[in-house]
Amino acid sequence: MRLLAAIAFTLAASVLPALAADTQSAGREQSEALLAGNFEGVWEDMTPQMQQAFGTIEGLKSFGAALERDFGTEVEVVSEAVQPGGPGVELYVRTSKWSAIEAPILMQWAFDTQFKIVGFLVQPVATLADSRFLEYQTKAELQLPVTGEWFVVWGGRTLEQNYHAADRAQRFATDMLIFRDGVTHSGDAGKLESYYCWDQPILSPGAGTVVTAVNDLPDNQIGETDPRNPAGNHVVIDLGNSEFAFLGHMRQGSVAVAAGDTVAVGDELGRCGNSGNTSEPHLHMHLQTTTDLATGEGLPAQFIGYFADGVVVARGEPQAGQFVSR
Repeated sequence: MRLLAAIAFTLAASVLPALAADTQSAGREQSEALLAGNFEGVWEDMTPQMQQAFGTIEGLKSFGAALERDFGTEVEVVSEAVQPGGPGVELYVRTSKWSAIEAPILMQWAFDTQFKIVGFLVQPVATLADSRFLEYQTKAELQLPVTGEWFVVWGGRTLEQNYHAADRAQRFATDMLIFRDGVTHSGDAGKLESYYCWDQPILSPGAGTVVTAVNDLPDNQIGETDPRNPAGNHVVIDLGNSEFAFLGHMRQGSVAVAAGDTVAVGDELGRCGNSGNTSEPHLHMHLQTTTDLATGEGLPAQFIGYFADGVVVARGEPQAGQFVSR
């Protein structure tokens, strides 16, 4: 089933105070406006960054047309909820039945403190991928593959924490970027170099042998994605014991290793970029059982000796909403 979604700058989990009534009202208003074809109103309430994700209002109108083509019309709202969505962000989450598709549809709006739209997502409700590795303990000794403090956008074992959990190979994946003062960038949101994590070093999380290194894919401009090359410029490391680490979305030309190279923990693999199927610069990492993204089974990645929200974690899995560092 094809995923239909706007490029969402939404984040997962935070400790914001509840603004349920206001956020719920805002979410209902935007949902009704979209469904009624009031694209001008929705467009005006988007942040410039979110508008760039669509390109022009015509892009938003095309999205609305695709929504009706693929899903039909909304016939019944099943549930509504308000959830924290990262520093300075709250989510309105709506599940409903639609006329042209059997599966329920999830509609999610992300609002900043001024109730401007900073993220938007529409897709069939996903289900957790089956896994025979829920009790698995990582054999390789892993350290976080970044320097400094990063924010975990997606991470954990539930769909609320981690949309990757619907994918068999990426069942336990983690996405990270850098947040400062509640935002991911400074200056022009349309420039890749404005993003704090852009060109930051990406390190080997463990000792092993490089089996794949892709270096020549272009970095997407903000508002563009490359779904044909989902991992973008990336490195795959054989950690031994049928554990393979995937690190993706690196900057074009920055990958510093080649297939066959031996790497140690902390060796630089490349630089954070925006290549592949990504909406803004960030790091994607996961472990799986094979070198083939299409056929592998995801493995939990337990890191050793890191900080999560200022607390030392001897061994653990970074969770959505945490600020983590080596």
